[in-house]
Amino acid sequence: MPTLVLIRHGQSAWNLENRFTGWTDVDLSRQGRAEAAKAGRLLREEGHAFDLAFASVLKRAIRTLWIVLEELDQMWVPQQVSWRLNERHYGALQGLDKAETAVRHSEEQVRLWRRGFDQPPPPLALDDPRHPRQDPRYAHLEPALLPGGESLKHTLARVMPHWHQEIAPSLRLGRRVVVAAHGNSLRALCKHLLDISDQDIPGLEIPTGNPLVFDLDHNLGVRLCRYLDEDRAQPLPG
Repeated sequence: MPTLVLIRHGQSAWNLENRFTGWTDVDLSRQGRAEAAKAGRLLREEGHAFDLAFASVLKRAIRTLWIVLEELDQMWVPQQVSWRLNERHYGALQGLDKAETAVRHSEEQVRLWRRGFDQPPPPLALDDPRHPRQDPRYAHLEPALLPGGESLKHTLARVMPHWHQEIAPSLRLGRRVVVAAHGNSLRALCKHLLDISDQDIPGLEIPTGNPLVFDLDHNLGVRLCRYLDEDRAQPLPG
């Protein structure tokens, strides 16, 4: 049966500073590297091995994947990176302190921006240096594809083509797949896999560096899903 493991990157430097990160390319904190190493050890201790690995193009996800594969002694596993697995783009909020933003805009508004399904943040101007149109790693993409801010609904629409075109076909071939990505791109995948409603998806919080293991049937229906680090597990809706 196909196995899929989703891993949110370990704590990043801006997670530690409580700042909106989005597509800003910050690295893991010291704790984040330790979380990634523990994720790899937990997978090794349970006997997991992979045939194919996916990550976003952001270094906190890529480094998490490298650390996990190193712990598994599987750094040779083919790896694919895609912008479609990037974190939700937080628009003009990127770089701002979350607590200060809540004071300025209200805690409820920030909650909707962070956890709501269809509430995009204030967008970036096209000429803002933080806009992905200014980033060379996205220069090969059609400019219209690059967001200046996203809701989770937008993130889901961005992630799903990669699921259908790359990840799902690999799973149907029986390959064991690991995906290292971000809180919201993985929330989007979980919404699809677990058929979580728009109303319930705000309740899904994915911990950093805690492998979420899916045992799938041949049609990629979920037979079982569980976190490996039970002490840091969060309840799954539904």
